[in-house]
Amino acid sequence: MEDREFIEKENQTETVTVKCESCGANMTFDPETQMLKCPHCGTVTDFEKSSKVQELDILSAFGNAETWKDESSVYRCENCGAVVVLMQGETATGCPYCGTSHVVKTTEMAGLKPNAVFPFTVTKQTALEKAKVWAKSKLFAPSKFKKNLHEENFRGVYQPCFTFDSRTQSVYRARLGTRHTRTVGSGKNRRTETYIVWRTVSGVYDDFFDDVMINADTAYSQKTLNKILPFDINTAKVYDSEYMTGFMAKRSDRKIEDCWSDAKASMDAIIQRRILSRYHYHVVDYINVSTSHSSVTYKYVLLPIYLLNYRYNKKNYSVHVNGNTAKITGKTPVSPWRVLFAVGLSLGIIVLLGLLFYFFS
Repeated sequence: MEDREFIEKENQTETVTVKCESCGANMTFDPETQMLKCPHCGTVTDFEKSSKVQELDILSAFGNAETWKDESSVYRCENCGAVVVLMQGETATGCPYCGTSHVVKTTEMAGLKPNAVFPFTVTKQTALEKAKVWAKSKLFAPSKFKKNLHEENFRGVYQPCFTFDSRTQSVYRARLGTRHTRTVGSGKNRRTETYIVWRTVSGVYDDFFDDVMINADTAYSQKTLNKILPFDINTAKVYDSEYMTGFMAKRSDRKIEDCWSDAKASMDAIIQRRILSRYHYHVVDYINVSTSHSSVTYKYVLLPIYLLNYRYNKKNYSVHVNGNTAKITGKTPVSPWRVLFAVGLSLGIIVLLGLLFYFFS
């Protein structure tokens, strides 16, 4: 299936590429067919896939995780510092995070090797169409921005992420209050006042958390990731390098210990909300929760995201499309003329309504 060759060029190295048996061009992973496809002649080649993604014991992760080793090359953007990982044979032509072409091959280590991947199931063309519809819905975005969304500016990137499973047992104690009203006084001094009845509650709360998703890249915010969640868990596959062909992967630069701490903080917030949902209350004086974790497992997962970065009036903006569900988030520039027009139109309507009210009243 694979014709592999070694080519070396100036400052970048290409090795171990999957060649098309029909025409010899480099094949890439096709989100639509979920197979390797030749972008030149259209030939498709399937490869072995597995949905049996294994949960790994978290204790084994601290210092014993497998690395990418010789499977990949590392490129660093000289403009923004982003570090991306490509399979051997892929060459970085531009940075997916700032859009510049100042990307060079480095001798840095690729880091941890993922054990799971959510393959791209949304094509670049579909992501572009979704982005255009999204952009048109932005009332104050300038027309120039909306007309300059092009497919060549979209880059498919696998974003690193840890998912955690944990069985929890929480011991809690809280002081909750409910508001009540009563009538006091008499005559002119008769009035209604509000008071709070306090009660102390305590107990044990058990729960199980499945696939708490924590971003493993310091340059990509958890807030942004949360806006394009969820990813379709039914599409998750055991990691295979074939899913990477034609795409980049951002290197994980967060320790799993730090990600696990964030996951526990996220679980703590959910546990507190779920405990409080057991009771009727209006105000919380305090709530103390002590949680223990057991049967903790993790997966190191690659998440498919299409990134569009662009500059408008010397400022950078970005659009993020979930490559698994096409859910989209991002920021657009604001046209001052459109804002002024909207303000003027609103004032005009208010004045018109005022005049109509004046004459007809």
